[in-house]
Amino acid sequence: MAHFARLEDNIVTDIVVIGNDDILDEEGNESEAVGITFLKNMFGEDTVWKQTSYNDNIRKRYAAIGDTYNADIDAFVCPKPFASWTMNSENGEWEPPIERPPDTETHYHLWDEENQQWVQSSFVE
Repeated sequence: MAHFARLEDNIVTDIVVIGNDDILDEEGNESEAVGITFLKNMFGEDTVWKQTSYNDNIRKRYAAIGDTYNADIDAFVCPKPFASWTMNSENGEWEPPIERPPDTETHYHLWDEENQQWVQSSFVE
């Protein structure tokens, strides 16, 4: 099965699954362009599609509804969690301004945007 993300203004609005036969070119090779043509024929020429995959590391991660497609790094990016976090263009992940301390068996850390620091919290037993 081949998975494609439908984009509107580069925001993922839907994920559609089509058969592998629907993305094969004349030589029998998988082709994103063939899949996009198939989807445009189904949903309209004005629709925009990008392939995503659970199995292959296409576009850094599997797309989710609400993600943004970032063409500069050819990646699906989740919404920015905090204003102070910056995009790592190598892996397509948001990173805090201060590295997260390691969690332990009894404690984990949450980001405090107002104070720009990690706050330690305890696991509930």
